[in-house]
Amino acid sequence: MSAKVLTKAAAKEAKIALIDGGRGTQAVHDVVVAMRAARRSGSANTKSKAEVDLSGAKPWRQKGTGRARAGYKSSPIWRGGGVVFGPKPRDYSKKVSKSTRRLAFQKALSERINAGDVLTIDAFAVKEIKTKSFVQLVKKQTDAGKILIVSDAFDENTYKSARNVKPVKLATASDVNTEQLLAFEKILVTEKGLEKLAERTNGK
Repeated sequence: MSAKVLTKAAAKEAKIALIDGGRGTQAVHDVVVAMRAARRSGSANTKSKAEVDLSGAKPWRQKGTGRARAGYKSSPIWRGGGVVFGPKPRDYSKKVSKSTRRLAFQKALSERINAGDVLTIDAFAVKEIKTKSFVQLVKKQTDAGKILIVSDAFDENTYKSARNVKPVKLATASDVNTEQLLAFEKILVTEKGLEKLAERTNGK
């Protein structure tokens, strides 16, 4: 069966909590920024003048050479010396409340539904582990370039068949996040996946 566009009326009938107007826009921004920040390794590291492995001996005597005074070779103004105010390992993660995350998820899903980018299908599965079969099944539903497929669960055949298809991503309805809802051209949702999304938008 081919996919159908999930209308606003159909979404409400499926008990999905939709958000109208500008409410939730800031929540989407905060959540996406927090998710991207959490992926940063924060491993950049430089050595200060105290950490550079150089001799602590005075390079030359204080007076009489005609050169500027120098007290140590690890000075930041010298090549090979320490770095002033350089980066150190740090945690970039940001805290976002559960209510904000839920609001952002509702807003993102609502906007995609209003734009007609969410499609529904009874079920999505391939009978054999074959990339060609998976691609053909996807093309029957939509001709979009980047597609997010959401269901309550996927069988092993479907997961393995989708591994090499980079423009298509499989995500369970319980794990799909706000950033993923915004990153793809079309979102294909199964009936059972739609039920789970409805639960999440209602805070269950």
